[in-house]
Amino acid sequence: MNKTVFITGTSSGLGKLTAIRLAEMGWNVAATMRSPERETELTRYDNIRIFKLDVTKVDQVRAAVEQAIDTFGQIDVVVNNAGMGTYGALELAEEDAIDWQFAVNARGPINVIRGFLPHFRNNGGGMFINISSFMGVTTAVPLGSLYNMSKFALEGLTEGLYYELKPLNIELRLIEQGGSTGNNFVQNITWNRNENIRDYDPLMTKVSELMASRDSSQLDDPQVIVDAIVSQATGESSNFRTVVGAAGNGLLAMRNSMPIEQYLETIASNYK
Repeated sequence: MNKTVFITGTSSGLGKLTAIRLAEMGWNVAATMRSPERETELTRYDNIRIFKLDVTKVDQVRAAVEQAIDTFGQIDVVVNNAGMGTYGALELAEEDAIDWQFAVNARGPINVIRGFLPHFRNNGGGMFINISSFMGVTTAVPLGSLYNMSKFALEGLTEGLYYELKPLNIELRLIEQGGSTGNNFVQNITWNRNENIRDYDPLMTKVSELMASRDSSQLDDPQVIVDAIVSQATGESSNFRTVVGAAGNGLLAMRNSMPIEQYLETIASNYK
């Protein structure tokens, strides 16, 4: 019997690539996105079904979970991939931007996990793979406090769930990815701005210019991240936490090699 995976955020980037890879390996794929009517690529696969889902809306989560189970009978693995980024000074953030950052990156996975827990309990097991970031275990870019907050929250959520779900044979995994080619992360960033407060402009200019000019050779091939996800889904790897890419592993090694005060000052010195 073919296994089935449920993936959020499959309209582009990592989510779409993971859906295609697993489908080509013979898996059944429940691919979810906010605007399924626009999708043309995933519809070419007989073993992919597309469901409408905004992870911030509990009613849509419940509907998508129910529809996916009705379609495939059993879901074996859930990949919480949907995410977004808000950058800029915290003082300048609109209230809606703060809530949206948490709603998508932290509350969204909570909604999906809660939606599938009854199914996994009844099946005697299952797996949640939560797509985090090396920004969930370290900090590396100024003006990313809200994004870091959301990914640190996802890390804590996943570690905490380990204890309560392990006795139920429900597995948890974390993928800490870095920047990758083709995901349009920089272009999709929402920047916090206020024309009446210019004190943060010099730092914002440095950060935005650095992001825009980043050499693509420093970015990871997204297929490397897909490989890490697939390794977890298939059981090839049993690592609870997988940091993918040279940038993330380098930053984590640096952070672990020195006192936190020294690490923070080292990062800050890059933006003076």
